[in-house]
Formats: sequence, C-alpha cells, structure tokens
Amino acid sequence: MVASASVTEKLATNGFRLTPQRHHVYQVLLDRPDHPTAEEVFLRAKEIRPDISLATVYNCLDALVRCGLVKQVNVDRSATRFCPNMREHTHFFCEGCGRIFDLDYGAAQTLGGVQLPRGFKARHLELSVRGLCRDCISRQTG
Repeated sequence: MVASASVTEKLATNGFRLTPQRHHVYQVLLDRPDHPTAEEVFLRAKEIRPDISLATVYNCLDALVRCGLVKQVNVDRSATRFCPNMREHTHFFCEGCGRIFDLDYGAAQTLGGVQLPRGFKARHLELSVRGLCRDCISRQTG
C-alpha cells in the first residue's frame, strides 16, 4: 500500500489513519473519476477486495469527505456521488444520460458573477449546470 504523504497527513490531521480499505476506496475513485455513487464504488472495490462490505465503503467515503480528499456531489434527489477532484470546479449534469462532468471555471462558459453581501467571505463556490452533453445532443439530432 503506497499512498502519498499528503493523503496520510490529511487523514491523520482529522483523526483517521490510512487503512488498506480507505486506501483502496480512494484509489477506486482516482482510477475512474466519473462521480460514482457509494454502491458503484462498492461494486468496483469488490472486484479487487471481495471481502469489503458496503458499510465499510460508506465509512471510508465518509472519512475521505471529512478529510477533504473527496467531495460529495448531490443532484436533486438522486443518490450522492463522489468526486476526487479537489480543485475548484463546477459540475455539469447531463439530463439525457445522467453523467456528471467536471468543468474548470476558466474553461466554462461564463454564466454570470456571484456578488457576495458586504462582510461575507466565501470559502468555495458550489455551482452546478444542467443540460445535455455532446453525445446526447448528437443522438437527438442524428
């Protein structure tokens, strides 16, 4: 089990240690950062570690979120998804296929600025965009 010092440090700072299960769940998210649900993470994790339980995956995801290694992504009332991309970015939710895409702020189309009231200080911006991805648009027009 080889993990970067920053991952181990972030966990330790928040009172957690890097267990083989946490490392594996984190690696599952990094290997395919497609915003999976906890159940999808569980199925992927079981491919390598057949002994891992769904409860363990939920506990690992909770620890990773609490330590700032993973973000929760919530779209309406659907299952929470998980994103290991900790750079500031926004999410594009395709209403056709249900996939979620990361959009860097610099690469995203300008959607208007957000003006904070005097005396407020933002820690991060959470913005989501809904629409259709290229694949879904081409299926509609093709």
